[in-house]
Amino acid sequence: MSDQQRLTIAVILSVLIVFTWQYFFAPPPPPPSAFEQKSGTAEIIPDLEEANLSQEEIVKEGFKNNTRVLINNQAVKGSINLVGARIDDLTLLQYKVHPDANDANVVLFSPSKTREVYFAEFGWISNEENLELPNKETLWKANKASLKQNDNISLSWTNSQNIEFIITISLDENFMFDIKQEIKNQSDKPIKIQPYSLISRSHIESKDKNMIIHEGAIGVFNNSLKEISFEDLSSEKKLKYENNINWLGFSDKYWLAAIIPQQDQVRRGSFIAFKDGDLERFQADIIQNTLEVKSNSSAVQNVKLFAGAKKLDLLDKYQAQYNITLFDRAVDFGILYFITKPIFILLSYFYKMIGNFGLAILLLTVVIKLMLFPLAYKGFRGMNKLKDLQPQMQALKQKHQDDTMMFQKSIMELYKKEKVNPLAGCLPIVLQMPIFFALYKVLYVTIEMRHAHFFGWIKDLSGADTTNIFNLFGLIPWDPPAFLHIGILPILMAATMYIQQRLSPEPSDPMQAKVMKMLPWIFMFMFSTFPSGLIIYWAWSNILSIIQQLMIKKLDTKKV
Repeated sequence: MSDQQRLTIAVILSVLIVFTWQYFFAPPPPPPSAFEQKSGTAEIIPDLEEANLSQEEIVKEGFKNNTRVLINNQAVKGSINLVGARIDDLTLLQYKVHPDANDANVVLFSPSKTREVYFAEFGWISNEENLELPNKETLWKANKASLKQNDNISLSWTNSQNIEFIITISLDENFMFDIKQEIKNQSDKPIKIQPYSLISRSHIESKDKNMIIHEGAIGVFNNSLKEISFEDLSSEKKLKYENNINWLGFSDKYWLAAIIPQQDQVRRGSFIAFKDGDLERFQADIIQNTLEVKSNSSAVQNVKLFAGAKKLDLLDKYQAQYNITLFDRAVDFGILYFITKPIFILLSYFYKMIGNFGLAILLLTVVIKLMLFPLAYKGFRGMNKLKDLQPQMQALKQKHQDDTMMFQKSIMELYKKEKVNPLAGCLPIVLQMPIFFALYKVLYVTIEMRHAHFFGWIKDLSGADTTNIFNLFGLIPWDPPAFLHIGILPILMAATMYIQQRLSPEPSDPMQAKVMKMLPWIFMFMFSTFPSGLIIYWAWSNILSIIQQLMIKKLDTKKV
């Protein structure tokens, strides 16, 4: 091989290696500190920070360096980071991590550089290359040392071009922040600039993840609710929405952080998923309309930030007060919303009357039973008639044991003669199932049911029964595996189901009859991890059904 050939091959291999390295291995160029330019449009760039510090040490260091101001009202406590103008430290004062009164309070917002990073940020972007903008490193000046209930605090920063940026934050008595972003252009040139608001967070998969509830990105666009799970957002990477953005943010089981813009000011919004080291990070942001600020003039735009618990009455109040479209739908009542929300409202009404959510569930069950009583009466009468016909049905079975078709025909003729509808008994159950699932939603998703006490050992109606028959309800110091966790309430539910079955006619098919007899005990295992409040509802409903059946049978006997 000649030197020329070797040189040609070497050049080709070098080019191939360089191309391969650039395409597969070279790191992406670092993002600009404030915004990037894409086809003439300014974009918000997520920040990447190493997550290895604790919230406590970050906040403590911030106050030590005078780079934090306190937030405090009756519902939340935390601080604003003056470096970057971020609300990144927020604890919910009325909610504990566990039912124990001495347990720690729930932390919602946490600074960057922590694994539970979750914060709200407000700033400006622009396509003007020479315009000096505040960024995540900017140190803002506060006019007060703290932000208190129904008060406000102003953060200000002036760039070298004599343009002053002001963020005024106010807080009500609950979870609503009002953010006013103001620019005072004291330079000799007009500027074009866009305010933005964002919520950035990490997400660590929960061990008790449940498919029946939405957790992830949420928003209302063009008056329509949109829910995107963290998994789907990870796959999509970025979702953009133009105009008609009512509100957007992130929803957990009980908590919500959402940006609510003024409808005439919003330009576009997006959800973004990105990697930050080994953490998966997510961002929800809104970019507002372009402001043209002339020399020696100012401009203001406003947004609201909700950061707290999804209390339905509070969401309804904000929805009416600020005209926030479908804000109550932040509570995931599901497709049975038209049943679930009324049930919750009625349950809350009973709770205010009685003062105990467990007793409120019992009263709600009575009301539901009374509402369904006319249909239940027909159903139970039909079942009692079927039970009375059992001897005749058995005789027909013996007579036509070799002719199934003839047996079925004879059974139908018997039903017609005695005016019995074999499906009548199913109607109350069919009608009760949507109510059952709606109540399941209420118990599982509403913050009001979280850590709600009943009596005795039941300290959380939204959690499973903590007792266990396999360690003699705590007498034996042994923690059985999860599949053997059977408490007092599931046993009571299964027992009431069994008694109810005994009062009903057995299916004519022997195999079907055996399966039906096994159902209570199958349900006992299936329902062992369900919310205690739901088991109480089911068992109490069974008890009321047993009483109804006995009463209806007695009434029918008197008529005869």
